[in-house]
Amino acid sequence: MIVKKHILRVSLLVMSAVLLGACSSWFGLEEETAPLPGDRISVLLHETTLSPDLNAEEEALQIRLPAPSPTPDWPQNGGYADHAMHHIQAAANLNKVWSVDIGAGADSSARFTTSPIVAEGTLFAIDTQSNISAFNAETGKRLWRTALTPDKEDDGHIQGGIAYERGRVFAGTGFAEVIAIDSKSGKEIWRRKVSGPIRTAPTVRGGRIFVATIDNMLHVLSAHDGATLWNHSGSREDTILLGSASPAVSEDVVVVPYTSGEVVALKVENGRQLWSVSLSSGNKTSASSLISHIRGNPVVDRGRVFVSSNSGLMASLDLRSGTPLWEKNIGGYQSPWVAGDYIFTITGNQDLAAVERNSGRILWVNTLPSYVDPETRESHIVWNGPLLVSDRLIVVSSQGAAVAISPYSGRVIGSEKMPDGVSVPPIAAGSYVYFLANNATLVAYR
Repeated sequence: MIVKKHILRVSLLVMSAVLLGACSSWFGLEEETAPLPGDRISVLLHETTLSPDLNAEEEALQIRLPAPSPTPDWPQNGGYADHAMHHIQAAANLNKVWSVDIGAGADSSARFTTSPIVAEGTLFAIDTQSNISAFNAETGKRLWRTALTPDKEDDGHIQGGIAYERGRVFAGTGFAEVIAIDSKSGKEIWRRKVSGPIRTAPTVRGGRIFVATIDNMLHVLSAHDGATLWNHSGSREDTILLGSASPAVSEDVVVVPYTSGEVVALKVENGRQLWSVSLSSGNKTSASSLISHIRGNPVVDRGRVFVSSNSGLMASLDLRSGTPLWEKNIGGYQSPWVAGDYIFTITGNQDLAAVERNSGRILWVNTLPSYVDPETRESHIVWNGPLLVSDRLIVVSSQGAAVAISPYSGRVIGSEKMPDGVSVPPIAAGSYVYFLANNATLVAYR
């Protein structure tokens, strides 16, 4: 279950190639070569250093992942309602097949905060001016475009997000509205007001829509007509990050992450609280870590909840009781990825780490560059992801790089230059991998 004792690093030479576009077949699977002798030294100056929890006896053991499986759809933020996507099947070599402009891109006043979704052969994306578009997922041909902005509003856009179920797309917007749209025509079916602006995508399951607002209210609406089924209120928080996590739903439980660092489990049927846990770490290494905001989606997998807080804490919790099974000071603002007996996560210090699911032991660490020039600390780099497809972890950067990394060792496999910086994780569905760049270019690889 365990690999390599030393910390694995990305060299400046490799990352320079990444930022310049590097190899053209970056998704091609290659046989890993033996590492060069000597100690791996980080090219960055972190306040803290993350190291694997290994010993000499464990050095020869290996990570074993479940076989990749086909995933025809990616219907909501995080994939499915429980956000557990495991190991997605893709071709051994992926190549760019099409790209399309989805509308308004990111600028100083507007940002992308959620990825597109795919359902029944159609890709849906929302731009930074609250316009939702539908595209043929195989060709990129635009099918329809619908503006979600209320008639009396023309500015103040905060990107929310979208989810799909049973022929309808459900959008949460920064105008404090949830909107149901016909997935074939783009026509509005109903529109409902909620308590505050929405900075993330709703979660949909079993005819219920779960949407969290920036005032830390969970609204549960009927997918049929938008009627309120029940609400839940979390603790208020004045200082938060841009973007938020979507609730995770598994069986009869919804797990709600709030910007206060609270994680609350509620009964899907009536909102009765099962438990509440605070993910506020005492390990405050920077000003940003004082914010306990949970921005990455929680993942529910086989009776456990895996969740990270921006304050620097990652936890495994029992789904039914909320009992902490383990905690690690490796939190961040990205969603963890769970596959088999392993978790892959990007920490707040931009470390990509492999973690053992049952124990929380760190198996390998790859420190991703935080700056284009680490000596002057200019041009800060933020990494998003990861996405696990056919033995490749894919991460994307705010400087426009997409990098494929081995989930077994943490070594870089290849890279590809994106049309612009990327601020949301890539998605995979129906043998395609999709990237949404900040200039609103949507790119498909197959």
